[in-house]
Amino acid sequence: MSDESAGAGTRLRLDLWHPNCWAIQATERNSGGVLAHAVYDAPTMGDDESNGLFTAYGETEAEVEALLDAIEASPLTETVQELQAQFDTRRPRIAPDAVTREFFLEHDPTEMICPLLLEHGFVHAEPGRIEGGREEWHVRYAGGRAEIEAALDDIREQAGAEIAVESIGSVGGTAPRRRRDDALTQKQREVYETARKHGYYEWPRETSTRELAAEFDISKTTLLEHLRKAESKLLGDGGAR
Repeated sequence: MSDESAGAGTRLRLDLWHPNCWAIQATERNSGGVLAHAVYDAPTMGDDESNGLFTAYGETEAEVEALLDAIEASPLTETVQELQAQFDTRRPRIAPDAVTREFFLEHDPTEMICPLLLEHGFVHAEPGRIEGGREEWHVRYAGGRAEIEAALDDIREQAGAEIAVESIGSVGGTAPRRRRDDALTQKQREVYETARKHGYYEWPRETSTRELAAEFDISKTTLLEHLRKAESKLLGDGGAR
């Protein structure tokens, strides 16, 4: 990789899982999802807890309520303080579903992947999305491309995490990548193209995994499996694993 590419910085979309995460556990067992805004108060004076700002989202009030109940009941969380209104009602909508509830959460920061990503030079470009028991992070990396895999390997080892690079490109541009349509199964191609057509890959997403799964009459887990396999094949020469 040239020095010019390294200097420009690299943008990545990471799909990951790691153990002992309240958000992963809650969304694995409940519909809806959580946005992590990556706003944390560093522990002080020997305190082991930090406060973070999050948004729970779902298609119905009952769905979001069940998700918040699961988060509050988790042994990995402490105080959940729900906010009555958005901090700024003028800011653009970032959650993919109709119902959203913002909340502060007191938790052990060592159980979240965000501080570890920052420690290794991956700066959050957008709120992290936790849905279906997986996390998605859009990050920027200021170092050289050659350093990325070593940094991710270190995070994998420290956190016991599974991390896949779903897309990679230079800041201000997109790295060339070859489509591998011939490597997709018919079902993977159908699911991927439908997801793309309905705005699943837009930010914010214009459809949910539940809606896509209903269209194919399959479970959300099966839909996500088809999508991840398709993405891995299509983006594999761009850094996916």
